[in-house]
Amino acid sequence: MDSTQLRQALRELNGERDLIIVFSDVPSPVPGLASLEVRKAMLIPDEADHLVKVTDGKAVYVIDAGRVAWLKISLK
Repeated sequence: MDSTQLRQALRELNGERDLIIVFSDVPSPVPGLASLEVRKAMLIPDEADHLVKVTDGKAVYVIDAGRVAWLKISLK
């Protein structure tokens, strides 16, 4: 998946949905650590750096699109 595809998949994040991302090719000595859960996630609009970023209002998470294995977006 590239950044454009990931941004397209995340476009419905509006602060009302939770997001879980599972990464591949990330060393993890403990199962489950190669994932990220963001509650009430919002996609940050494309900025000059063109990085894919989501926020929960408390922190900003930069996502490496090439390492995303799958993601789960909760329903409204």
